[in-house]
Amino acid sequence: MARLAASWRPGFLARLLGGAWCLLCAAGQVCGEQSQGAVFLREFTLIRRESLHEDFLSDLSNTHKTEDSSSRRARSKEDRDGLWDAWGPWSECSRTCGGGASYSLRRCLGSRSCEGRNIRYRTCSNVDCPPDAGDFRAQQCSAHNDVKHRGQVYEWLPVSNDPDNPCALKCQAKGTALVVELAPKVLDGTRCYAESLDICISGLCQIVGCDHQLGSTAKEDNCGVCNGDGSTCRLVRGQYKSQLSATKSDDTVVAIPYGSRHVRLVLKGPDHLHLETKTLQGAKGENSLSSTGTFLVDNSSVDFQKYPDKETLRMTGPLTADFIVKIRNSGPADSTVQFIFYQPIIHRWRETDFFPCSATCGGGYQLTSAECYDLRSSRVVADQNCHYYPENAKPKPKLQECNLDPCPASDGYKQIMPYDLYHPLPRWEATPWTACSSSCGGGVQRRAVSCVEEDVQGRVSSVEEWKCMYTPKTPIVQPCNIFDCPKWLAQEWSPCTVTCGQGLRYRVVLCMDHRGMHTGGCSPKTKPHIKEECIGPTPCYRPREKLPVEAKLPWYKQAQELEEGAAVSEEPSFVPEAWSACTVTCGVGIQVRIVRCQVLLSFSQSVADLPADECEGPRPASQRACYAGPCSGEFPEFNTDDDTDGLLGGLQELDVLYDWAHEGFTKCSQSCGGGVQEAVVSCLNRETRERADPNLCTTSRRPPKHPKPCNLDPCPGRWEAGRWSPCSFTCGVGLQTRDVFCSHLLSRETNEMVILEDELCRGPKPSTVQVCNRSNCPPAWYPAQWQPCSRTCGGGVQKREVLCKQRMADGSFLELPDTICSASKPASQQECKMEDCPSEWLLSDWTECSSSCGEGTQTRSAVCRKVLESGVSAVVNSTLCPPLPFSSSVRPCMLAACARPGQPPPRHSPQIAAARKVYIQMRRQRRLHFVVGGVAYLLPKTAVVLRCHTRRSHKPLLTWEKDGQHLTSSAHVTVAPFGYLKIHRLRPADAGVYTCSAGPAREQFVIQLLGGNRKLVTRPPSLPGEEEAVPGRKASPKEALQTHGHPHGLFSNSSKVEKEALSADPSSRYDDLVSQLLEHGGWPEELLASWELQDFTERNVSSEEDPGAEQALLHLPFTLVAEQRRLDDILRNLSQQPEELRDLYSKHLVAQLAQDVFRGHPEHRDALHTPSEHRSPLAATPRKHVSGFSTSLRTSSRDAGSGPRRPHRKPTILRKISAAQQLSASEVVTHLGQTVVLASGTLSVLLNCEAIGNPRPAISWARNGEEIQFSNRILLQPDDSLQILAPVEADVGFYTCNATNAAGHDSVSIAVTLAGKPLMKTSRMTVVNTEKPTVTVDIGSTVKTVQGVNVTIHCQVAEYVVQQSRPQRQQQGAVLQAVRVTPRKRRGAASEACARPRLRRPGLPQPHSHPPQVPTQLGDIRALLAATGLNLPSVLTSPQGTQLVLDLGNSALLGCPVRGHPTPNVTWFHSGRPIGSATGLSYHILAAGQILHVANLSAGAHGEFSCLAQNEAGQLTQKASLVIRDYWWAVDRLVTCSASCGNRGVQQPRLRCLLNNTEVDPGHCSGKVRPTVQPVACNRRDCPSRWMVTSWSACTRSCGGGIQTRRVTCQKLKASGFSTPVPNDVCSQHAKRPVDTQACNQQLCVEWAFSSWGQCSGPCVGPHTAMQHRQVFCQTRDGITLPSEQCSALPRPVSSQNCWSEACSVHWRVSLWTVCTATCGSYGFQSRRVECVHAHTNKAVSEHLCSWGARPANWQRCNITPCENRECSDTSRYCEKVKQLHLCPLSQFKLRCCGTCGEA
Repeated sequence: MARLAASWRPGFLARLLGGAWCLLCAAGQVCGEQSQGAVFLREFTLIRRESLHEDFLSDLSNTHKTEDSSSRRARSKEDRDGLWDAWGPWSECSRTCGGGASYSLRRCLGSRSCEGRNIRYRTCSNVDCPPDAGDFRAQQCSAHNDVKHRGQVYEWLPVSNDPDNPCALKCQAKGTALVVELAPKVLDGTRCYAESLDICISGLCQIVGCDHQLGSTAKEDNCGVCNGDGSTCRLVRGQYKSQLSATKSDDTVVAIPYGSRHVRLVLKGPDHLHLETKTLQGAKGENSLSSTGTFLVDNSSVDFQKYPDKETLRMTGPLTADFIVKIRNSGPADSTVQFIFYQPIIHRWRETDFFPCSATCGGGYQLTSAECYDLRSSRVVADQNCHYYPENAKPKPKLQECNLDPCPASDGYKQIMPYDLYHPLPRWEATPWTACSSSCGGGVQRRAVSCVEEDVQGRVSSVEEWKCMYTPKTPIVQPCNIFDCPKWLAQEWSPCTVTCGQGLRYRVVLCMDHRGMHTGGCSPKTKPHIKEECIGPTPCYRPREKLPVEAKLPWYKQAQELEEGAAVSEEPSFVPEAWSACTVTCGVGIQVRIVRCQVLLSFSQSVADLPADECEGPRPASQRACYAGPCSGEFPEFNTDDDTDGLLGGLQELDVLYDWAHEGFTKCSQSCGGGVQEAVVSCLNRETRERADPNLCTTSRRPPKHPKPCNLDPCPGRWEAGRWSPCSFTCGVGLQTRDVFCSHLLSRETNEMVILEDELCRGPKPSTVQVCNRSNCPPAWYPAQWQPCSRTCGGGVQKREVLCKQRMADGSFLELPDTICSASKPASQQECKMEDCPSEWLLSDWTECSSSCGEGTQTRSAVCRKVLESGVSAVVNSTLCPPLPFSSSVRPCMLAACARPGQPPPRHSPQIAAARKVYIQMRRQRRLHFVVGGVAYLLPKTAVVLRCHTRRSHKPLLTWEKDGQHLTSSAHVTVAPFGYLKIHRLRPADAGVYTCSAGPAREQFVIQLLGGNRKLVTRPPSLPGEEEAVPGRKASPKEALQTHGHPHGLFSNSSKVEKEALSADPSSRYDDLVSQLLEHGGWPEELLASWELQDFTERNVSSEEDPGAEQALLHLPFTLVAEQRRLDDILRNLSQQPEELRDLYSKHLVAQLAQDVFRGHPEHRDALHTPSEHRSPLAATPRKHVSGFSTSLRTSSRDAGSGPRRPHRKPTILRKISAAQQLSASEVVTHLGQTVVLASGTLSVLLNCEAIGNPRPAISWARNGEEIQFSNRILLQPDDSLQILAPVEADVGFYTCNATNAAGHDSVSIAVTLAGKPLMKTSRMTVVNTEKPTVTVDIGSTVKTVQGVNVTIHCQVAEYVVQQSRPQRQQQGAVLQAVRVTPRKRRGAASEACARPRLRRPGLPQPHSHPPQVPTQLGDIRALLAATGLNLPSVLTSPQGTQLVLDLGNSALLGCPVRGHPTPNVTWFHSGRPIGSATGLSYHILAAGQILHVANLSAGAHGEFSCLAQNEAGQLTQKASLVIRDYWWAVDRLVTCSASCGNRGVQQPRLRCLLNNTEVDPGHCSGKVRPTVQPVACNRRDCPSRWMVTSWSACTRSCGGGIQTRRVTCQKLKASGFSTPVPNDVCSQHAKRPVDTQACNQQLCVEWAFSSWGQCSGPCVGPHTAMQHRQVFCQTRDGITLPSEQCSALPRPVSSQNCWSEACSVHWRVSLWTVCTATCGSYGFQSRRVECVHAHTNKAVSEHLCSWGARPANWQRCNITPCENRECSDTSRYCEKVKQLHLCPLSQFKLRCCGTCGEA
């Protein structure tokens, strides 16, 4: 009833519950049908009929048709015309769902009646009701259940589909035959019929189309599409004949897919049908169809009828599942099934978006493609799914230009378009396959395959086959048409045509293909006969004919009357219809008939028309001559003797009666350019001049056709297209072009054609470019260009990059591993410049300056050297070298001014600020900034800015070197005069040591490159003669260490010489440590997935940057930064470890370093985790980072999109915090993490285990650590849950669910215990660990591990909360037996098993008191040191003494491991004295004296520290020594001279930072005073002559080609510093003269041109204002039109503007508001007329002309004031009518008409 109440809306003409609702009109005007008894009164709502007086109803019937004259005169002043007012708003819908009705009202504004209706309707709420809503008509019937009918209460059910009055509410009493009309009208929106969309409105059935519109005739097509054309589905019909055997009880007839409609099947024979279904969610069902009826199968209605000899199945659809119709064998005879249905086309072609542009700038192309889309699952599927439907036409790819902006000049790089020509490798090319040798039953196809090669011009030529042998040869033979050939299938014989004597019987013989479909192609020779004679059971008896056949009608007439007919059969055959009447009443005429190829569909007993080629045999004639007798008399009497002569005589008249005649000319063969017309010759009746059959005229007398020319005017212009050019590429994606021009034909005889302008041709111009050969190329080697030779002479090496790539169908390149390319890899390195170098001077380094202050000199030596073609240098006679000026060997040097008495001290020498850090780039960034002094491991293609901050030095005087060679600016490296160096896009050759020099101060910066998978890239050699590195191979860390003499890890006790050699190469000092850090496997999963995604993206994108992949890497830090001091400490500590444990400690320290790395990034402080079995409580302890890794939070200016694929995720088992669910008294279902308590009545326990991960994890179960053996009582369910049936006490234990995939594993346990008995999880497993830093085991296990490992032991008790113990560090062979637990509820004795921790070694007693001694296990003291959080170097004291080497200013932790009972007191000493009396020490004593923290070490801290532990049983002394290292500067040999000639060459002595006579990083000596060194002049000699050029002048023209010049002179720099000009011939001997003139600004001179303004006829945009347009186009100054992009740099003129228009001189005109319909309340409204009028004529015009201004409102509310406190007066102008209709007793009328009703 609540839904019924919601469906009622006020204002509807409806009756309910035996009472009528009435709607009244103003002045008694009838609103609805008069026969419906309802009128509308404007202000009042719906009222009940029983609320009205009888006299009102009687007056209503007399007054609602006419209006009294007095009332009309009273309103004559108000109504000014006879027009309708605007329609009011739509009312609320009569229903909330299922289709209802809504109405809108209008009123008549005139004094006379208005034509038409004042109410209109529309449908609404056209959405399906929920399943539980029920039938709307049934709801209306049920509303009468509480109303007595004839003194009795009934439960009423609806009576639907009443043909006489479908809109009456007829209901039937439940359980009886009583049918009563409870209301004359149902509520608006009720369906007229159950299976129709038509609805009842105001008691009348209104037609509703499938578009839910009133009065619409739209209907659904066979596919269920409203107003569809049937293109979204296809008709499927066929026939199946059972072929069942004794071993095969059923067989599939047909599979009917989801969404099919109008399914009909007919089975004939003894077998039976049954159905199998499968929903889209995978649920399967089966129905045996055992009885006749209509029922639901997976929400699809199925109508099944079963007869003795056949079964029929109908489903209207659409089907909500996939239906598989099967047949079950029930008899010896075969059965036949005929079926027909409409199958939806669920796969459609869908056009994709445009692929990425082929170029980033400068103009490129982009393409679209087509993908096959599954409409049912909304996903893309394989293309063959769309090829299955012939109705699907695959869209052709589209091509458009893109990225037309010019490339920026500063970039210096333009990506090559994938459509540019290149020289591909030879390839196999095949001809098309030949036709199959057999149309069915298996055949072969052949083709020719040859090896071809394509040159740069695109010409293809055949070459030898061995050139293509790098890829397998494509097959030349393939099988085809392997399906079975069609076969004849004969059906049952029909009954005999006679019941007595001899007759015929027939059968249907069909040609069936391998799919069971009726088709053609069977051999007529093997076709079984379709008819045969049959003899009835009894002979026939009939009287003998009295007259012979010849005595009957004449033979020609008998031939017409006894024409053999043909009946439609189940075999396709020609069926002629009856002959038409003769075309003449006398003489010879023509008869015609229609001949069709038809077949009888027995299951539907309908006839279907087929194409003519489906019918075999000759086709009957469709036309013949007829003779109607002579036209001059009556038809003579024929007899058997003279009837033949009479017919022949009639035929002789044909020659005279018909003859040939001309009837005009045919249509001209051409519409222009000259065509031909021919005379039309027809056979005519000479008497009637009517056309006759040409066979009636004599052929020999037919006149010739007289041709004549016609349409000789030239043809208009039309587009002519040439042939497509060869494809630019044979694979990948290429382009074809063709010429398209406008031409017109002058004459077809001369074939003369004239080329016209394109504007003279109509229609769009055909495309001049198209895509071709859009397919993936085979993988091949793609070599890059050779790099410049490493040397200009003397034998150098040049290299190139050779990659294995595959050109894809979208034009991009996919980079592949080298193993994919089968051909031999082209050489990536070759020799070059194999010629002797000219002799040259080899200069030594400048000596130190001869003076320590002020001005001095520097000198250097020189030898004449010549590099031979073999690369070997040879010293030759000095006369072979050019003269060496004096300035080349001596130069002045200037240092700080010497101090004078009374003057301030001299300025110090320059200093360079350095940052001693190590940088590791984690993901791609466009540019990185660094300061000298560090080491950086960077990704290729990154721009690097290296800054050198100096003090007391001019930045322009800074110099840069790389690997000892002076650096100058080039296209790749920029040396700026402001103290920085910029490297554009790093490449392998850029790796090395960069040195910044400012006077004597020098600082270095090392750059190493990272390749794919975060591997270090081998740096190519930079000097000739160095050993070449093997390309593509990176030495392992172990091999690298062995190369340096370290066979066991990062360092070994090598010789001093080896250490010096190692430290002398700062570029590789941290390589092995960084390699191990990057290969560390304990990084968080999201970080590893981001690296994998970045590597995948870098390999497979076609452009330089991929925004889609960058978005997925945003959480990955850009650069990791570390202090070099931290890494030096790690290397130093490793060198002090024993060799057998060095590798293990190396992994442990790297793992700890990785934790510090990732914790340094704020976004990932909580993301770091280790595998669950290795997790340590100390991992959560906050630590202070000292020289640890942190992430450089530089932000990138570019954002990017999502990654290309989903990363692997380790399994995670879902823990559900919910108690065990007791489904019944005997069944328990629970999730992991809970405890199951078995009771005496428990019959089943189900343990659920749900895990997530990628790939999907595999689930396994174990009990108490042992794999479960499944049986008929312990079952593994399909969802991986474990079920225990009839559990017993032996089933008690801990059940563990293990989830495993390629990324890792996870496990969770659940306890199953008996009620009242606690359960403890134990294990007897022995764990041996030598590598992992943490170990986690259960109580009862045995652990064998190395020293320093964190061991966590779980003691899990059912019903208890277990606290994990603090990690214990075990010595080798130690056994940790128990841990402490705190039970939440103490039950039983299980809590005692884990009562107290006890460490023991087998066989040792446990004394109660003993003197201090060193503990056998040092895990506690080591954990205590780590728990301090200081992260400082530490050392443990020992009775023999230990040693720790530290730098000045460092801090250290000293641990004193001791145990005893009672607990010993610990006292610390330094150099034999109490620690408190030591001077210069800053220390803290921690952990009850067991730890000594010494801070800010100074020289005074050097020496021995000891700890004295004593108790009442004895004492113990342990020692440790701190060695404080110191650094100092040492002066080394002179460095290389700063110049090779001129007067600026100086040499500086090299300073080295030493520690114990071993050179270390200069940063260690940064606080030490540098010794004073003086530069030495060197190479003070004249320089060789060289060319000098000035800057280019300005171009002579801004466009169209200009010239710019510069001055070129030959200069020679003297040793004195002056440059003098010399003859040009001197410089020409050494180098080619640079050009002094070049062309510039070659682009065309373009400008915008425009046509005159068009007419002012556009849309109105304001008063008197419209729009006018003109054409704007780009052209050269010569008037040649160009694309608009050519003028994009120029300001474009406007193409549209406002203009004055008389037609827009319009405005909105409004009339006065009408009188308000009420004086108070909330129902009053008034209206006015709004129209668009012309300003001058004041005539109404179309409203769209005034659309530029807001349209004024045409109605509004008025007098919205409360009426309660007013005096008794009328608030409605219809109160006289209220009084007349006797409505005053009603409260709502009395309130509105207080004055009038008060008088009554």
